[in-house]
This record gives sequence, structure tokens and C-alpha cells, in this order.
Amino acid sequence: MPLYLLAAACAIVVVVIASRLLRRTGRGADDEATDGPTNGHAGAMLSALFLLAFAIAIVVPWTNADAARTNASAEAQALAETYWAAGRLDAADAARTRAELADYASFVRRTEWPLMRDHGRLSADGWARLDRLRRETIAVPFKDGDDSQDARTAVLDHLSEVSAARHQRATDARAHPPAGLLVITVLTGLVVLVLPILGGARPRGMALIPLGVMAALLAVGVYLALDISHVFSGALAVHPDAFTAVSGEFTRINQGG
Repeated sequence: MPLYLLAAACAIVVVVIASRLLRRTGRGADDEATDGPTNGHAGAMLSALFLLAFAIAIVVPWTNADAARTNASAEAQALAETYWAAGRLDAADAARTRAELADYASFVRRTEWPLMRDHGRLSADGWARLDRLRRETIAVPFKDGDDSQDARTAVLDHLSEVSAARHQRATDARAHPPAGLLVITVLTGLVVLVLPILGGARPRGMALIPLGVMAALLAVGVYLALDISHVFSGALAVHPDAFTAVSGEFTRINQGG
């Protein structure tokens, strides 16, 4: 932040120096008109800066939300594949593994999702559940000549996929646009709003209507940029639909579907 402030201060100093040098040389003309070249140039550049910051503040969260939705679907699909593979284990081990997979999916949907939404992180209990399941699967005994070893290996491979997708979900939960970008969006929006008044204009009567409409739309746009800045909350929030669907798939698999 100090470097940003220093850069801004340097830019202001350059403007002041250039203005004084031009005045001393006697070239140019004073510009005090509200619709003069100074206000026109500043207004155009500030509007462009606001639109650039606003576009980035919208596109980045939108892209993050799409990626998070895809990653959540990948994790749920890996759970389903693990559930299928667990059916090849001995009956007791298969029942235990499938029950823990169903419990994990329910935990993510009911407990972990609100934690990601409100605090931007995953639960340590979720990691413990997945690690415990992997340790229990590694400990499953097998005999030479049967397919239990292959079944155990398949379950472990799919659990690795679940773990990788979970790590990505943890990254998604922390993803958000740079704080400086949101600050720039808010500040440039405010400056664009009051720039005519700062330039000396005194809008009255019907002129207040378009100014009011612009103010309302700017406020909505800035609020939208702030509202969607987090992947698991706001207007673009990713919901645990994939884990709700996989719970239904578990039931179908158990029923022989």
C-alpha cells in the first residue's frame, strides 16, 4: 500500500510541476470552464479507469466461481467412483467404507459449506475424516490370489482424487480479487459520481435526474462487485449441489442401480 500511495503522490507532483512550468513559459490558457478540456480529459480517463477496474472485479470472481463449481463436481464424482470401488471389498469393509463416504459427503454439505461461506476455510474435521478413511483402507487385509488387493488399490486411488479435489476446494475458498482492486473500483466510482460537482457544475432541475440514475447504477454495480468477491457467498455463490446429488447416487448404487 505505501508504494501505491507513493506512486499516486508522484503523479500529482508531476501534474503540479507541469502546470507551473507551462504557466511560467506563458503558453496555454487558463481553463476554469466546467466543460473545458481539463474536466473533459479527466472525466474520460476516470470513467475508463472505473470501467477497467469494474470489469476485472466482475470477471475474476465469475471465473473463480466457475472453477470452484467444476472442482466441487470433480470431488463429488471422485466420491461416487470411490463408493463404487468400495463394493469390491469384503462385505464388512465395503459397508464401513461406504458409510464413511456417505458421512463425509453429508458433512461437507451440512457443516463445511457454511464454514467456507462465512469464514473462507475448510474444517479440520473434514481432513481428519478423509485421512482416517485412507488409513483404514490401507489397513484392509488381503490374501494372495484374490482381488481384494486390487479393490483396495482402486479405493485408495479414488481417495487420492478426492483429496486432490479437496485441496483445490480449499484454495477456492480463499480465492478473492485483490483488495486493492476493490478499493480502486469503489474510489473511482465515487470520483466519477462527484466529478461534475468537483469541476464546478451545479446541476439543478431536470439535470439531477440523469445524475441520480447514474449514481444509483454506480452504487448497484459497486455493490455487485463487492457481493460476488467471494466464491461461496453472494450472488454467484457456489452451492453444495454436487454433494447433494452424490448422496442420491450413493442410494442408487446401494439399491443396485
